[in-house]
Amino acid sequence: MKKIYSDYFQKSKVFLYPLLGIKKGIRYVPIETYIEWDQMNSPYTLYCLYEHPKKDSEKKMFDIFLNVHIKNKELFNEYFVLSEKYTLCSFDLSSFKKDYKNFKKGKYSRFSTYAKNIIIEFFGQTGSISEYIESYLYPEYYYEHYSDMLNVPVENLKEVEELCDKPSMEKETFIKEVAEIKLFK
Repeated sequence: MKKIYSDYFQKSKVFLYPLLGIKKGIRYVPIETYIEWDQMNSPYTLYCLYEHPKKDSEKKMFDIFLNVHIKNKELFNEYFVLSEKYTLCSFDLSSFKKDYKNFKKGKYSRFSTYAKNIIIEFFGQTGSISEYIESYLYPEYYYEHYSDMLNVPVENLKEVEELCDKPSMEKETFIKEVAEIKLFK
């Protein structure tokens, strides 16, 4: 790691999406993930927004993907066809209650060892992304490195504890008009 990653990134995509058990590199990935929806009040929920394929031949593949990789997941709750263009899938993360609460507080280092292992396995052991993720989950091993890069005392970092900022609730909330939505379970 040569520099601090300072741009905002969707925290739910990094810290919660891996908990769903969907393999990295799968054909369809959500264009975005959210922890709240302005139209629903569902605690411990992760929403994944998928864009429908444009080609008719791909649409059947997307339906297969939904049936094989989404609907049969233990944490899958329901999905909503928002329009001809988007589907929003919801997942129940109540089995990760403690981790979810820590996520909302931006306390990634306080995730359970089980959740941390899933996240680290999802991102792998090589590459800069995996190093960033590891530093967010285990900051105590990276305080000196960040101290050098930021030119701040290690004690300041230990006091703050986390090396990644809190999720922005505004950016982690899905906003969609309800009029055109169809619900499926």
